[in-house]
Amino acid sequence: MSTKNLPSLENAPPPPKLLDQLRAKTRLLHYSKRTEDAYADWATRFILFHHKRHPADMGAEEVEDFLTHLAVERQVSASTQNQAFAALLFLYRNVLGIELDRVQALRARRPDRLPVVLSPDELRDLFAHLTGLHRLLAELLYGTGLRILECCRLRVKDVDFDRHQILVRDGKGEKDRVVPLPRKLVPRLRHHLADRKVLHDADLAAGHGWVWLPYAFAEKCPAAGREFGWQYLFASARLSVDPRSEDPRPRRHHLHENTLQKEVTKAVRALGMTKKVSCHTLRHSFATHLLEGGADIRTVQELLGHADVSTTMIYTHVLNRGPGGVVSPLDRL
Repeated sequence: MSTKNLPSLENAPPPPKLLDQLRAKTRLLHYSKRTEDAYADWATRFILFHHKRHPADMGAEEVEDFLTHLAVERQVSASTQNQAFAALLFLYRNVLGIELDRVQALRARRPDRLPVVLSPDELRDLFAHLTGLHRLLAELLYGTGLRILECCRLRVKDVDFDRHQILVRDGKGEKDRVVPLPRKLVPRLRHHLADRKVLHDADLAAGHGWVWLPYAFAEKCPAAGREFGWQYLFASARLSVDPRSEDPRPRRHHLHENTLQKEVTKAVRALGMTKKVSCHTLRHSFATHLLEGGADIRTVQELLGHADVSTTMIYTHVLNRGPGGVVSPLDRL
């Protein structure tokens, strides 16, 4: 057999670096860009902590040392430490093909905290301090129980005005679910859609109009990337290039969630609220008020997209039941 046309080993490209392999694996498994960046960051910290030793030359003991360092010396939160642990498990299991022995690191315990919930009066005050698109988004979060990123990632085609529902695609855990579309928001949503169509038509006229499509759908239906139905419902004001794609075409991505969070924070400060309020508080309020209104716990679980009903059960602790429903003996005097 002739080796004349075979590539020379001397000219072969070098194998991809470890972090490049990690990023490629997260994309192959359809992990989000945020998870990809977080896992790469934790892998880098782990390597630097052990003086740039290669992870393949280390194991469970070094992982334990790093996690204990995070818990004891850095005093990071339980969720941060758990994220670091998940990143290192992914690195060893999915990239290096190594199963770690049982890790016995000093692990921080996730605190049991009750969610912050706003009263109907507080919600009305909050919405009154928001205007335009920000008010529409805030009311949509409360009216549907969506997570902020789920709301920002909605596509035009996900809103069903006839059936008064919204289809949430690829929610947490890559699960689809349906949530109710508040009838009070229909006129404003229709008006927003008309404005969104004008923006999309302008993008098309300028030779743009492309949007990111999930997974391999862009190869299957390449023209779908310019269809109005696939456009993000709440679009960014600027065009941008996807950092994870080799496609150089600028696209119109969805609105960044920090945009609404900043406006909510400003409104909370202006109102002088002492509660720690975020966009996620609107989701907590949605669930609590549904249960207060007599909704079934399983129905609320489905609307929130919780895999386990025990996660939903936390909202029963903020209702006027149990300790919250007991009358103090002082008030009986």
